[in-house]
Amino acid sequence: MGNFAANEGLSIFVILVWLGINAYLFVNFYMAFLVDKWFYTRVLLGQALPWARAPAACLNFNCMLILLPVCRNLLSFLRGSIQCCSRTAARQLDRNITFHKLVAYMIAFHTAVHIVAHLFNFEYFMDAQLNRNSSLLTFKLSDIGNGDNASFLNPIRSNETNPTIVMFTTIAGLTGVAITLALILIITSSMEVIRRSYFEVFWYTHHLFVIFFIGLVFHGYGRIVRGQTNLKEHKLNVCAEHFEDWGTNSSCPDPTFAGNPPGTWKWVVGPMILYVCERLVRIYRSHQKVVITKVVMHPSKTLELQMKRKGFHMEVGQYVFIQCPSVSRLEWHPFTLTSAPEEDYFSAHIRIVGDWTEALYQACGGDKNETQEAWKLPKLAIDGPFGTASEDVFRYEVVMLVGAGIGVTPFASILKSVWYKRIQNNQDVFTKKIYFYWLCPETQAFEWFADLLQSLEGQMAERGVTDFLSYNIYLTRWKEAEAAHFRVHHEAENDPITGLKQKTLYGKPNWDNEFTNIASKHPGVKVGVFLCGPPQLGKSLEKQCLSHSEADVKFIFNKENF
Repeated sequence: MGNFAANEGLSIFVILVWLGINAYLFVNFYMAFLVDKWFYTRVLLGQALPWARAPAACLNFNCMLILLPVCRNLLSFLRGSIQCCSRTAARQLDRNITFHKLVAYMIAFHTAVHIVAHLFNFEYFMDAQLNRNSSLLTFKLSDIGNGDNASFLNPIRSNETNPTIVMFTTIAGLTGVAITLALILIITSSMEVIRRSYFEVFWYTHHLFVIFFIGLVFHGYGRIVRGQTNLKEHKLNVCAEHFEDWGTNSSCPDPTFAGNPPGTWKWVVGPMILYVCERLVRIYRSHQKVVITKVVMHPSKTLELQMKRKGFHMEVGQYVFIQCPSVSRLEWHPFTLTSAPEEDYFSAHIRIVGDWTEALYQACGGDKNETQEAWKLPKLAIDGPFGTASEDVFRYEVVMLVGAGIGVTPFASILKSVWYKRIQNNQDVFTKKIYFYWLCPETQAFEWFADLLQSLEGQMAERGVTDFLSYNIYLTRWKEAEAAHFRVHHEAENDPITGLKQKTLYGKPNWDNEFTNIASKHPGVKVGVFLCGPPQLGKSLEKQCLSHSEADVKFIFNKENF
């Protein structure tokens, strides 16, 4: 229970606070539209009125939050500021995209409720205008404002129209349609299958948020929903039942109505300014000169770029956003830094899996046999570096690093940095033991990273410091022909796949055994578990962290998020 609180306690607290604020706003605004000011509006609309206004308040709140988790420079600043005080609090910032998605789901839910309620409202407005029975209060209320009096209650001013025409001829209707269409496109293109396979579709449609926020700010300027303003002169308990005498009886003048002034801008102006500042910072960084010092074409179409930029400083496990103007002036893609802070350059390994990466690969000469001349290399823009959970790796005495496939990239930086610190006899390194696990689905994925491991293995053996790093490599899928080759060469001194002395293991790790062994070897310590891999593996490791944490040893789970 204690480790669950350490891993998830603050996250659950934040979510509960967020849900509580949503519930409070919904109930508070629902009740606010049950007062006398809105009595005549409810005569026309019934309970659809508070059901439309309550989710609108929640929409304001969540639209205020939606931009904050994607202000990556702000988050990076906050992470660096608070991690010295609270590692747990800093770790919550690594879940920014998860919170961004939760807020988006809440926006979608309240938008749906708001739309359905207003569809009923427009039907009620239309019915009240079409029913010309003067003995009905709804007719009297709809008739107010037909003369010179602009203080109308029913926004449908003629019985020769319909809700569709009103929807496309009013500010609220037009902006509502624009907001809804933008939201539908943003959410549907954010589905993982689209995001993974057609990133450009996801990226471009996500920028419809500009239309969404413009429509949101102006949505309420039509003031269609109106409340009574002369409650003192027009007393409901006296006049509501004698509506035939309105205007002729001095004690019951015609009720006057006005809409609330638009207030959405008050909610979103702050985050919008922050986001504009965020984009200005990105633009400034994109104009800083980046020099590509080396391009390495690794097997299995993995491109390594070694770069330099004036004033660039990084920590282990951080990532940058890369833009290549010759490929696209709009697209920025995140890549983990694979270099160590001790090196005089920064590097990224890029797997060629989509249109953008393929175009970058060709621009760097990956499809050519001859060496690409430096002046022919494409210009790049770099935004970052930005912090991740892996930054905290040296804050633990014992560390488990788990990488799956290309997810091993942040650990390249960590392993190289640890080695540099070791050979420099850096006494400030708190980390004493690293357990490294790498899971790969195919043999080709080993090729680029195995060189680094071979170098580390050789240097550790040469200096007699093989005790600080234990590594296990797992091949999770293989072909029958490969299996026969592995069996023949299994007794060789070096592994037939990686060339390492440590032999490749086949299948998947028995995590229960691994956690049990580590717990028995390191009693009384906090073990940092760091993963860069698929969500399914993350759930499995998180469960293991919870189940193997006891009074004398605790496993703290950390996961990379992009």
